Amino acid sequence: MVTIDRATADDVSVISELLGEIERYYGGDETSGDVEQIRHALFSDRPVATVLLARDGEDVVGLASFSYLWPAAGAETSLYLKELFVREPARRRGVAGAFMTRLREETSAAGCSRMEWTAERDNSAALAFYEALGAEPRGEKVFYRMTK
Repeated sequence: MVTIDRATADDVSVISELLGEIERYYGGDETSGDVEQIRHALFSDRPVATVLLARDGEDVVGLASFSYLWPAAGAETSLYLKELFVREPARRRGVAGAFMTRLREETSAAGCSRMEWTAERDNSAALAFYEALGAEPRGEKVFYRMTK
């Protein structure tokens, strides 16, 4: 049975491994994340994100990371899902659905008006999954990125 819980500082190493797997999934080199950067980003006095981990017994089978955005609509807040990743052996076993259920609970508990996320246009499995949940793609905004 898969459980979804918030990551703790004890999970930094497995989060680092998962970040490497995510890089490989998107076509990059499988380079694990810097453990100290992860610790600072998630478990310092001013964390910038929250990570949920899916566990099947002792095995970590997936990760979801999110942050809160303000303003969403008026003065409301939204939960922004930055990453949802399920390891290959656990795919198509309900893990992503369990993450989305937990993320909706997090959205509600935080008093957010909505949950938002993006997906790669060529990730047909993700797009089909999100649409099966009833989410509708929104095309009225253009995504930008600027590197330092």
